[in-house]
Formats: sequence, structure tokens, C-alpha cells
Amino acid sequence: MRDIPRGVKVRVMFEDEGRFGRINDKRRCWAPMPLYPEVSTQVVREFIYAMTVVEPFEGALFSLVMPYADTETMSIFLAHIGLQFSESFNIIFLDGAGWHRADELRIPDNVKVILLPPYSPELNPVEAIWKYLRENYFGNKTFDSLDEIEKALCFSLSYLNQNPEIIHSMTCFDWINTISLTEN
Repeated sequence: MRDIPRGVKVRVMFEDEGRFGRINDKRRCWAPMPLYPEVSTQVVREFIYAMTVVEPFEGALFSLVMPYADTETMSIFLAHIGLQFSESFNIIFLDGAGWHRADELRIPDNVKVILLPPYSPELNPVEAIWKYLRENYFGNKTFDSLDEIEKALCFSLSYLNQNPEIIHSMTCFDWINTISLTEN
């Protein structure tokens, strides 16, 4: 177990991976009567992954778009988090995906990972980020290539990164807002 150094800022963060691909997501939408909205569909099995960590208190968001999700890409992502937030000690809550528990996972010295309880996605605020992205940037849309999806994903994550108040409002759940970090 990794100890938290004295006198260092502590960040409480949550991490998750989202898969985005060319199997589009039909969403409900409003249309004036008597119009009936038409939505094209496609089933092309091409995907990319967004690895995202969110710090709900400050509305901080950090993401990498990766070709797949496994132990190696998770190790790369954690290394980037360690560098991005090098001035602090980072406690990261994540689900129990196999690559989060792998013995080969490399964790930087300023990062401590804690697994959330199994089958509890409602505890992870990053799920709200995925819902927002799918509703506002990917719903009822088809993409001609994986490059177009990557461009839309990077644009939407960049937009959120520049708007910490949106991140805070979506992710700072009541139970997170009442967390008290005390020094023992």
C-alpha cells in the first residue's frame, strides 16, 4: 500500500474507459408534428477508446484517445496522469477491469489506485461524461471513418476540458462532495 506523503496536495480522481465506434447510437429526439425524424444507422465494428480521469472538486479532466484498452495502454495512461498532476498525490478510483488489476500494471509513485465495488458503475462519475458525450456528440450520427470518430471525440473532450464548471456540475455527486480528507 502506497503512503501519502505529508504536505503534498491530494487529488481524488475517478477513471474509466469509453469505447466509441461506428455502430451508431439511436437517441430520442423532438420534432414538430407531423414530421417523423429519420436517422441513418450503421453497424461497422471499428472502435477507439477514450481513457479519462476526472477530478470532480475542481472539474479537472484528463484524457487520452487510444487504439485499444489493455494493461499496457493503462500503464501509459497512468504515467501521463503522474506527469500531468506531478505536484500532487493522486488517488484514483476505478472499476475492476482486468487491466486495472493486472500484476504487470505500472503505477507511478504519485498515484494510488483503489478499486470501486464490483457492478457499481453508478459510483463512477466518468459514466456521466460518457453519457454527455454520447448524447451531445455521437447520438443519431453516422461516421464515414474511424478518423472522423477520433476527431469528434477529441473535439468533445477538449471542449469539456476547457469548461471545468460543466465537469464539476456533472461529476461532483453529493457523496463525493462530502468526502473529508484528514491527515492521520
